[in-house]
Amino acid sequence: MLYSMTGYGRAERLINNKNFIIELRSLNGKQFDLRLNMPSILKPFEFDIRSILNEGLSRGTVECIISIDGNTNSSSVSINKNLAKSYFQTIKELSDELSIDAGDILPIILKLPDVVSNTSDLISEEEFAQIAALLKKCVDAINDHRKNEGAVLEKDLLSRVEKIESLEPEIVSHEETRRTKIKENLTKLLNEYVGKEQYDQSRLEQELIYYIEKIDIHEEQVRLRNHCDYFRSIIAEEGASKGKKLSFILQEMGREINTTGSKAYNSEIQKCVVLMKDELEKAKEQVLNIL
Repeated sequence: MLYSMTGYGRAERLINNKNFIIELRSLNGKQFDLRLNMPSILKPFEFDIRSILNEGLSRGTVECIISIDGNTNSSSVSINKNLAKSYFQTIKELSDELSIDAGDILPIILKLPDVVSNTSDLISEEEFAQIAALLKKCVDAINDHRKNEGAVLEKDLLSRVEKIESLEPEIVSHEETRRTKIKENLTKLLNEYVGKEQYDQSRLEQELIYYIEKIDIHEEQVRLRNHCDYFRSIIAEEGASKGKKLSFILQEMGREINTTGSKAYNSEIQKCVVLMKDELEKAKEQVLNIL
């Protein structure tokens, strides 16, 4: 089973009069690359949020947007009395030194940093536990989407590999013609430039055998079939992250196809090689989206 790196997930929940909305989007990427957009009240829990996403999504370019619906039902404030008293004492001492009437300084003190705070802007550990559960639910949703996308990719990739394999018997069918033609061409060249009576026929046969062995493509075809079988076995394995393995196997398949083309010296085999390369390139493009 394959998982795509492309997916979308959304989850929403009311937690202590705050309506949390989480949206996840993912695209293909070599590593895990997270773009996190969240309210400042969640900053103390940023590391935990990133860990949950990294563990749940593993790989890909991920955008996570966490928002809070502004229509909350309650709001309360707290006053840091000790800090307010400290501010008052300092201002009073300064006004006395400068012989300035401090007047009604309470409104000024209340505007100073950290004296008044909105308790609705604080997230407790209990609240974050619920947010973390909501985040995991969103991760499950995007992974379900990835799984569905992966099923489509799996079907396409297997069809590409089957097409590559279907061309292999055609290459084999031209092998005897290729050998005969190579022998005829070499003999013709020797007759034209050396003369039929000027070379040893038995020596020619030995050299032809040696030359044809050098350009033999049987081993390449065997390895290509093995790579195709291995490709399918990786897809059938348990686990989600298989994209890199499949990409490596496709590279090895490409080497065998290219070597077959370079050794072919046959137009019909070259046509098969071109068709194989076409399917291979399409498979490589699809594998880039595999987790």
